[in-house]
Amino acid sequence: MSTQPKTYLTPEQYLEIERKAEFKSEYYQGEMFAMAGARWAHNLILLNLASELRQQLRSRPCSVTSSDMRVRVNAKGLYTYPDVVVVCGEPQFLDERRDTLLNPTLIVEVLSESTEQYDRGRKFEHYRPLESLAEYLLVSSERVSVERYTRQPDGSWNYIAKASLEDSLDLPSVGCHLALADLYEKVDFSPPEPAAG
Repeated sequence: MSTQPKTYLTPEQYLEIERKAEFKSEYYQGEMFAMAGARWAHNLILLNLASELRQQLRSRPCSVTSSDMRVRVNAKGLYTYPDVVVVCGEPQFLDERRDTLLNPTLIVEVLSESTEQYDRGRKFEHYRPLESLAEYLLVSSERVSVERYTRQPDGSWNYIAKASLEDSLDLPSVGCHLALADLYEKVDFSPPEPAAG
Protein backbone atom coordinates (compact mmCIF):
# COMPACT_ATOMS: atom_id res chain seq x y z
CA MET A 1 0.00 0.00 0.00
CA SER A 2 1.36 3.37 -0.97
CA THR A 3 1.92 5.95 1.72
CA GLN A 4 2.71 8.67 -0.79
CA PRO A 5 0.77 11.82 0.09
CA LYS A 6 -1.56 13.11 -2.61
CA THR A 7 -0.55 16.30 -4.32
CA TYR A 8 -3.38 18.82 -4.33
CA LEU A 9 -3.57 21.58 -6.90
CA THR A 10 -5.19 24.97 -6.65
CA PRO A 11 -7.68 25.87 -9.39
CA GLU A 12 -5.04 28.21 -10.81
CA GLN A 13 -2.44 25.42 -10.97
CA TYR A 14 -4.98 23.11 -12.63
CA LEU A 15 -5.81 25.71 -15.30
CA GLU A 16 -2.13 26.33 -16.01
CA ILE A 17 -1.54 22.59 -16.56
CA GLU A 18 -4.81 22.02 -18.42
CA ARG A 19 -4.27 24.86 -20.88
CA LYS A 20 -0.96 23.29 -21.97
CA ALA A 21 -2.11 19.66 -21.96
CA GLU A 22 -2.71 17.55 -25.07
CA PHE A 23 -5.68 15.78 -23.46
CA LYS A 24 -8.56 16.95 -21.27
CA SER A 25 -8.79 16.50 -17.52
CA GLU A 26 -11.50 17.49 -15.12
CA TYR A 27 -10.73 19.00 -11.73
CA TYR A 28 -12.43 18.50 -8.39
CA GLN A 29 -11.30 19.75 -4.98
CA GLY A 30 -7.60 19.81 -5.76
CA GLU A 31 -7.33 16.72 -7.96
CA MET A 32 -7.18 16.26 -11.73
CA PHE A 33 -8.92 13.36 -13.44
CA ALA A 34 -8.06 12.39 -17.03
CA MET A 35 -11.03 11.91 -19.33
CA ALA A 36 -11.46 8.78 -21.42
CA GLY A 37 -12.55 8.71 -25.05
CA ALA A 38 -16.18 7.99 -25.93
CA ARG A 39 -17.79 5.15 -27.85
CA TRP A 40 -19.45 5.39 -31.28
CA ALA A 41 -23.06 5.71 -30.04
CA HIS A 42 -22.06 8.42 -27.54
CA ASN A 43 -20.42 10.50 -30.26
CA LEU A 44 -23.32 10.10 -32.70
CA ILE A 45 -25.84 11.17 -30.08
CA LEU A 46 -23.71 14.12 -29.00
CA LEU A 47 -23.38 15.36 -32.59
CA ASN A 48 -27.07 14.77 -33.39
CA LEU A 49 -28.11 16.70 -30.30
CA ALA A 50 -25.69 19.60 -30.78
CA SER A 51 -26.73 19.88 -34.46
CA GLU A 52 -30.44 19.94 -33.58
CA LEU A 53 -29.93 22.60 -30.92
CA ARG A 54 -27.69 24.72 -33.12
CA GLN A 55 -30.18 24.62 -36.00
CA GLN A 56 -33.07 25.68 -33.78
CA LEU A 57 -31.08 28.41 -32.01
CA ARG A 58 -29.47 30.01 -35.06
CA SER A 59 -31.64 33.15 -34.98
CA ARG A 60 -31.80 33.42 -31.19
CA PRO A 61 -29.35 34.89 -28.66
CA CYS A 62 -28.14 31.44 -27.56
CA SER A 63 -24.96 29.55 -28.42
CA VAL A 64 -24.26 25.80 -28.43
CA THR A 65 -20.90 24.29 -27.60
CA SER A 66 -19.79 20.71 -27.30
CA SER A 67 -17.49 18.80 -25.00
CA ASP A 68 -14.41 20.99 -25.49
CA MET A 69 -15.93 23.90 -23.51
CA ARG A 70 -14.82 23.79 -19.90
CA VAL A 71 -17.36 24.93 -17.30
CA ARG A 72 -16.48 26.12 -13.82
CA VAL A 73 -19.22 24.86 -11.57
CA ASN A 74 -18.07 26.56 -8.39
CA ALA A 75 -15.10 28.57 -7.30
CA LYS A 76 -13.90 26.03 -4.76
CA GLY A 77 -14.06 22.80 -6.60
CA LEU A 78 -15.27 21.57 -9.96
CA TYR A 79 -14.10 22.29 -13.49
CA THR A 80 -15.70 19.95 -16.00
CA TYR A 81 -16.44 19.38 -19.69
CA PRO A 82 -20.18 18.71 -20.20
CA ASP A 83 -21.09 16.95 -23.45
CA VAL A 84 -23.21 19.86 -24.69
CA VAL A 85 -23.71 23.33 -23.22
CA VAL A 86 -26.12 26.06 -24.28
CA VAL A 87 -25.68 29.59 -22.99
CA CYS A 88 -28.35 32.21 -23.65
CA GLY A 89 -27.44 35.85 -23.52
CA GLU A 90 -23.88 37.03 -23.10
CA PRO A 91 -21.46 34.24 -22.15
CA GLN A 92 -19.44 34.93 -19.01
CA PHE A 93 -15.91 33.57 -18.75
CA LEU A 94 -13.44 33.07 -15.94
CA ASP A 95 -10.81 35.27 -17.61
CA GLU A 96 -9.66 36.75 -20.91
CA ARG A 97 -8.72 33.30 -22.27
CA ARG A 98 -12.47 32.64 -22.79
CA ASP A 99 -11.99 28.89 -22.29
CA THR A 100 -13.89 28.46 -19.00
CA LEU A 101 -17.62 29.25 -19.08
CA LEU A 102 -19.40 30.43 -15.92
CA ASN A 103 -23.08 30.76 -16.95
CA PRO A 104 -24.54 27.74 -18.78
CA THR A 105 -28.32 27.78 -19.33
CA LEU A 106 -28.66 24.13 -20.39
CA ILE A 107 -26.22 21.30 -19.69
CA VAL A 108 -26.49 17.95 -21.45
CA GLU A 109 -24.66 14.80 -20.44
CA VAL A 110 -24.70 11.78 -22.75
CA LEU A 111 -24.64 8.82 -20.39
CA SER A 112 -22.37 5.83 -20.83
CA GLU A 113 -21.95 2.79 -18.64
CA SER A 114 -18.90 4.27 -16.91
CA THR A 115 -20.35 7.79 -16.31
CA GLU A 116 -24.09 7.25 -15.76
CA GLN A 117 -24.05 6.96 -11.98
CA TYR A 118 -21.84 10.04 -11.55
CA ASP A 119 -23.70 12.16 -14.15
CA ARG A 120 -27.12 11.52 -12.63
CA GLY A 121 -25.95 11.69 -9.01
CA ARG A 122 -22.99 13.61 -7.70
CA LYS A 123 -22.36 15.66 -10.85
CA PHE A 124 -25.97 16.87 -10.89
CA GLU A 125 -25.58 17.80 -7.21
CA HIS A 126 -22.62 19.97 -8.22
CA TYR A 127 -24.49 21.55 -11.14
CA ARG A 128 -27.68 22.46 -9.26
CA PRO A 129 -26.34 25.53 -7.38
CA LEU A 130 -25.33 27.21 -10.68
CA GLU A 131 -27.69 30.20 -10.77
CA SER A 132 -27.74 30.34 -14.57
CA LEU A 133 -28.60 26.66 -15.00
CA ALA A 134 -32.27 26.23 -15.96
CA GLU A 135 -32.24 22.69 -17.38
CA TYR A 136 -30.22 19.49 -17.17
CA LEU A 137 -30.66 16.80 -19.80
CA LEU A 138 -29.46 13.20 -19.51
CA VAL A 139 -29.36 11.18 -22.76
CA SER A 140 -28.55 7.47 -22.61
CA SER A 141 -26.12 5.99 -25.12
CA GLU A 142 -27.10 2.43 -24.09
CA ARG A 143 -30.84 2.60 -24.91
CA VAL A 144 -33.50 5.09 -26.00
CA SER A 145 -33.92 7.22 -22.88
CA VAL A 146 -33.91 10.97 -22.32
CA GLU A 147 -34.47 12.60 -18.92
CA ARG A 148 -35.03 16.31 -18.39
CA TYR A 149 -34.73 18.26 -15.15
CA THR A 150 -36.13 21.81 -15.24
CA ARG A 151 -35.54 24.34 -12.45
CA GLN A 152 -38.77 25.68 -10.98
CA PRO A 153 -39.27 29.23 -9.60
CA ASP A 154 -38.99 27.89 -6.03
CA GLY A 155 -35.61 26.25 -6.81
CA SER A 156 -36.95 22.69 -7.00
CA TRP A 157 -36.43 20.56 -10.11
CA ASN A 158 -39.21 19.09 -12.27
CA TYR A 159 -38.45 15.70 -13.83
CA ILE A 160 -39.74 14.16 -17.05
CA ALA A 161 -38.52 11.06 -18.92
CA LYS A 162 -39.06 9.82 -22.48
CA ALA A 163 -38.14 6.34 -23.75
CA SER A 164 -39.54 5.85 -27.25
CA LEU A 165 -38.33 6.94 -30.69
CA GLU A 166 -41.85 8.30 -31.25
CA ASP A 167 -41.50 10.67 -28.27
CA SER A 168 -40.37 14.27 -28.31
CA LEU A 169 -39.34 16.70 -25.61
CA ASP A 170 -39.54 20.46 -25.14
CA LEU A 171 -36.65 22.38 -23.60
CA PRO A 172 -38.35 25.53 -22.25
CA SER A 173 -35.11 27.15 -21.06
CA VAL A 174 -33.87 27.51 -24.64
CA GLY A 175 -37.16 27.25 -26.55
CA CYS A 176 -36.26 24.06 -28.42
CA HIS A 177 -38.20 20.93 -29.32
CA LEU A 178 -36.35 17.64 -29.71
CA ALA A 179 -37.62 14.48 -31.38
CA LEU A 180 -35.95 11.40 -29.92
CA ALA A 181 -35.82 9.87 -33.41
CA ASP A 182 -33.53 12.75 -34.42
CA LEU A 183 -31.32 12.38 -31.34
CA TYR A 184 -30.87 8.66 -31.97
CA GLU A 185 -30.54 8.86 -35.76
CA LYS A 186 -28.10 6.17 -37.02
CA VAL A 187 -27.55 4.79 -33.50
CA ASP A 188 -27.69 1.00 -33.46
CA PHE A 189 -28.36 -0.69 -30.11
CA SER A 190 -28.17 -4.25 -31.42
CA PRO A 191 -25.32 -6.33 -29.95
CA PRO A 192 -22.14 -6.38 -32.06
CA GLU A 193 -21.42 -9.37 -34.25
CA PRO A 194 -18.77 -11.70 -32.76
CA ALA A 195 -15.34 -11.23 -34.26
CA ALA A 196 -14.27 -13.86 -36.76
CA GLY A 197 -11.67 -16.10 -35.23
